[in-house]
Amino acid sequence: MQINRLFEMVYLLLNKKSMTAGELATHFEVSPRTIYRDVELLSSAGIPIYMTKGKGGGISLLPDFVLNKTVLTDGEKSDILAALHAVDAVNLEQTNTAVQKLSSLFGNTSADWVEVDFSGWANADEEAQLFSLLKSAILGKKKVAFQYHSSEGSTQRTAEPMKLCFKGQSWYLYAFCTVRQDYRFFKLRRMKELKLLDERFERTASAKIFEGTKIFQDDFVTITLKLSKKMAYRVYDEFSQYKTLPSGDFIATLTMPRGDWVYQYLATFGEDCEIIEPEDIRLQIKDKLQKTLAQYL
Repeated sequence: MQINRLFEMVYLLLNKKSMTAGELATHFEVSPRTIYRDVELLSSAGIPIYMTKGKGGGISLLPDFVLNKTVLTDGEKSDILAALHAVDAVNLEQTNTAVQKLSSLFGNTSADWVEVDFSGWANADEEAQLFSLLKSAILGKKKVAFQYHSSEGSTQRTAEPMKLCFKGQSWYLYAFCTVRQDYRFFKLRRMKELKLLDERFERTASAKIFEGTKIFQDDFVTITLKLSKKMAYRVYDEFSQYKTLPSGDFIATLTMPRGDWVYQYLATFGEDCEIIEPEDIRLQIKDKLQKTLAQYL
């Protein structure tokens, strides 16, 4: 349709600044005469388009022209661009084209104010494939099957994928598990042998799944630690509740699910960490350390 060609022509000129009638004619698979008529139509509609002859000439828009006749406010335009930049950071799919197009149309590049990459340092290719497959499943409302590894062992799951979520430095799939017949969060790093099934589903997720009651079904425990001043960089990175002692050491608290991974996490601090409370966690860690030490005797 002509209106689509006119709109795309404006976008091309916004992006490339200047093009010859021959280049535009080739792009749209029309004759140069048709391009000249389109230029006249755009000009009569108030678009500041002009043509120059000779070497280096072509069809151009006046400098600083932007398409500003839109129902979106400046704030909404910035929000859209910022959201696209965030999606691009996740590496779900190449979105630079969409960002570039809207930036040109909005005449706004200020939304490119932050750069975030949620992907891990390792297994980047594997993670990208996982994201791509899950995205297809969510948008296509198709069930997925996968092997899931947890502290309880390895189980085969089939699920209705709803959303990809990022929380606590990890990616999760929020889905309805057909095995447990309930909604679950699956940590992406623990999902293996993911397969997209042909079976579709109609169930939908709530708009805000992180609001309201506790979303993870784990038994949480609050732990108080004494950390050496040598661990200051980790205290600042990983703790929101802490106080500094006169010695420079720290008293910090954190809340985490019970399980073996509590020990695994606390063990990363080595001799620079002492558990103050609760007493049961302190005793469990002491027992594990003694068993570990026994392997080296």
